[in-house]
Amino acid sequence: MKTKIIFACQTCGASSPRWIGKCPSCESWNSYVEESTVIHPPSEKLRTQIASVGSFAPVLLKEVSIHEENRFLTGIGEFDRVVGGGLVPASVTLIGGDPGIGKSTIVLQAACALCRTGLKVLYVSGEESIKQAKMRADRVAQSANENFFIVNDIDVQSIISHIHELQPQLVIIDSIQVVFMSEITSAPGSVSQVRESAAVLTQLAKQRGFMLFMVGHVTKEGMIAGPRVLEHMVDTVLYFEGERYSSYRVLRANKNRFGSTNEIGLFEMAANGLQEVLNPSEIFLAERPQNTCGSVVVPILEGTRPFLVEIQGLVARSAFGMVRQKAQGFDQNRLALLAAVLEKRLGLNLGDKDIFLNVVGGVKIIDPAADLAVTLAVASALLDKPVPSDTVILGEVGLAAEVRSVAQLTSRINEAEKLGFTRCLLPGNNIKKKFDKPKKIQLIPVATVKEALDKL
Repeated sequence: MKTKIIFACQTCGASSPRWIGKCPSCESWNSYVEESTVIHPPSEKLRTQIASVGSFAPVLLKEVSIHEENRFLTGIGEFDRVVGGGLVPASVTLIGGDPGIGKSTIVLQAACALCRTGLKVLYVSGEESIKQAKMRADRVAQSANENFFIVNDIDVQSIISHIHELQPQLVIIDSIQVVFMSEITSAPGSVSQVRESAAVLTQLAKQRGFMLFMVGHVTKEGMIAGPRVLEHMVDTVLYFEGERYSSYRVLRANKNRFGSTNEIGLFEMAANGLQEVLNPSEIFLAERPQNTCGSVVVPILEGTRPFLVEIQGLVARSAFGMVRQKAQGFDQNRLALLAAVLEKRLGLNLGDKDIFLNVVGGVKIIDPAADLAVTLAVASALLDKPVPSDTVILGEVGLAAEVRSVAQLTSRINEAEKLGFTRCLLPGNNIKKKFDKPKKIQLIPVATVKEALDKL
């Protein structure tokens, strides 16, 4: 038996022998709490259960046979796209998001879909009773067959016993913050409990070959609670994003060892669970006002998927002597940079103005092709001149107010053409490259932000 007293950061998991006000790793304030941990040697039963899986001897790298992994499709197209085309055997996935965003709903829908294909599923519900989980399954209209097992348990040793007994192909832990190991005396949800419990379950999943889903809580900053090592030990980290009072949800992969991290999945929260949004462009532009100053449409790219979003800008005189620049769905530092370009290179007076920017639909844009659209939305709001409603705008903006080329132009323009747009303002260098030019949409090349303003 070993007693250890440490102070651990609840945000990133860093530890210190004494309390400190600011974490040197994640720079969060007042996040260190005292943990008095008594670590007992692992029980004989737990050692036997983990060791019974068997050990592996080293092999030569050249003798390892490479073959494509068989992926299990859930039938939820948006979910399968984000995880890389389906779930891989022996993979460990961590999913996080704000309370009530839909984490338990999406894993339950995926589990029921895989269950109907013949896979055996074990759902470990640590926060809800079995009856509550059954009510959720009935509400999302996902009937499960005899291969779906559910248990209300939070003891890791007991969970391992259920896994050995049932031999499932998919195990869901909802959530990892409530399970505990009896060998560690700290409370469930502490850094030690979360780290060790996740490590034991991950090791078991890799050795036995079953797929493991772990639902995680998030901090007020939106990061998964517990030590950051939790994200390093899993194969895939998924985040659910969305506004609290909006029905739309965005599923994004922050880490994926079996696919791209650029793909996103779009869902709508309905009475019967999460429904796929097959055409996000029409959803995001459905309520767009016509001939309104500061409203610009941009075709962005998330992974291999293009869709159109509306960017709204608002510029008003500051009433308190200190200007504000607020952005919803766009990097605020990038907005400040683009505003400085407008003021320095084009001579627009923004020094005493408040600037507000909003990406409609709760989408977060990281595509640099939206720079020109953001710049023109702010300029349109300042000059009180609307951008033509039949025009889409794309391009990256540099510090010299030059408009730089963007990638995968053809797919972006085709998406705009399908929705009836007739003009596209784009970087001039993209025109010089060979690509399939559309027939129904006029391409307007520009080299600078000033030229874009003049042509609009």
